[in-house]
Amino acid sequence: MVKLDFSKLNGLVPAIVQDYKTGEVLMLAFMNQEAWEATLDTGMATYYSRSRKKLWKKGETSGNLQVVKEIKIDCDEDTVLLKVEQIGGVSCHTGKRTCFYRYLDRNSMSAVEDSDARG
Repeated sequence: MVKLDFSKLNGLVPAIVQDYKTGEVLMLAFMNQEAWEATLDTGMATYYSRSRKKLWKKGETSGNLQVVKEIKIDCDEDTVLLKVEQIGGVSCHTGKRTCFYRYLDRNSMSAVEDSDARG
């Protein structure tokens, strides 16, 4: 059985979230041991909210659920990659499909919003 190393970030591990069909990176969140176990038990992405200091089942209030299709663990066993089916088409709290909707314009060195990132 995989045993994640929660010791490095005060009991948390980063969770990179990717669309399982397209490979698009949707978001980055954090999991504690309880969120990890809830995700494994339910098949629904569950995270730990650092600001609210509690578990957060993705989409519980918005309806934009994440059904976990595959889980990968990095070589150090301290980061997870969740490949999910994004229900509702939106993963970002801003209403965008992905949290990574800005890109760096290297000419101006400023962040530019990607018009294709709408939810």
